[in-house]
Amino acid sequence: MLLEITDSNFEELLESGKPMVVDFWAQWCGPCKMMLPIVGELADEYDGKIIVGKCDVDECDDVPAEFGIMNIPTMLFFKDGKLVNKHVGACAKDELQKLFDALL
Repeated sequence: MLLEITDSNFEELLESGKPMVVDFWAQWCGPCKMMLPIVGELADEYDGKIIVGKCDVDECDDVPAEFGIMNIPTMLFFKDGKLVNKHVGACAKDELQKLFDALL
């Protein structure tokens, strides 16, 4: 299940103890729109194992600023509440799936 990550729910989700992937994006971003179905599929495939969410950089200020998000799409990978990996730009599903698998 693909969640909406906001400034108000980020910390709570991060502290849940589950691995988490946050996709930073915006409505106007072409590569972000290309990644949407891929991220959605992976969110469904890893449901219950990894929290997967999208953070709209136009709607949220604090979380993108905290992690220095300068380009989108950017995906951050968290394990045990700590940032463990980062991917910038669009990519194929199999490449992204390897990054998801590394969280488990």
